[in-house]
Amino acid sequence: MRVAVTGATGLIGRALVRELQARGDEVTVLTRDGSRAASDLPAVTAVEWREPTREPAPANAFAGRDAVVHLAGEPIAQRWTDDAKRRIRESRELGTRNLVAGLRESAEPRPRVLVSQSAIGWYGARGDERLDESVPAAGDFLAQVVAAWEREAAAAEELGMRVVFTRTGVVLARSGGALEKMLPPFKLGVGGPVAGGQQYVPWIHLDDVVGAILMCIDDERARGPVNLTAPEPVTNKELSKALGRVLGRPAIAPVPAVALKVLYGEMGSIVVTGARVVPRRLEELGYEYRQPELEPALRAAVGR
Repeated sequence: MRVAVTGATGLIGRALVRELQARGDEVTVLTRDGSRAASDLPAVTAVEWREPTREPAPANAFAGRDAVVHLAGEPIAQRWTDDAKRRIRESRELGTRNLVAGLRESAEPRPRVLVSQSAIGWYGARGDERLDESVPAAGDFLAQVVAAWEREAAAAEELGMRVVFTRTGVVLARSGGALEKMLPPFKLGVGGPVAGGQQYVPWIHLDDVVGAILMCIDDERARGPVNLTAPEPVTNKELSKALGRVLGRPAIAPVPAVALKVLYGEMGSIVVTGARVVPRRLEELGYEYRQPELEPALRAAVGR
């Protein structure tokens, strides 16, 4: 299969490119810096797309391709200043609009499927309610960003493409993602639950993010929103205790909500509130998890 990928130098993108190549697929990456991408990702075809929020994606990147995976976007995990919020929204809304514009200009036959990254931010804060793909979008900033993001990707359906929105949870990985920020205090023995620890963390190991994306590329039944989370979310307290066991460190030092708000401002509300997201569509599609249990997934992620 021939697959075009945006955001290929990010945490998920690198892992996805490796697996696509391992199974014999030909990979084209759309990137702001073609020389860097070609250096970082051996054996890919790099096509430059320097201004994703200002110009259509280069149509030639899609010529003869079977699938497109769209992962590009400004990081969410940063302090949400007005400027950061603008970048977060534009990178997703305008970037995806311009991706579809490039697909519209590409030669026939177009790729058959667009797998567009999305986020569990769609659901907002709903306490301990089990949230599957049928739940409507919340009204907070991140939920509205995700709604706009998915709306722009859905326009590819007008081109005859099958479109999947992969609403991805908290990714556990050896480097990058949530663990990169959690590990230093836990290794020092001063980690612990945040804001009481009762809020749910819809986690997923990086291996399963990649595995689920591959299924969404390959399986014609996959379309619309698909939650990329482990079979069962855990509370923040359960996650903290499991990480403490994996590291052999105590995990009892509480982190007050106010500390998150001081550090991250409005963005800290994501960690404080959480969401009990469940992967109904993945289960219906018969996806077989590589890392279904939290503690083994943490051990794999931290190399213990």
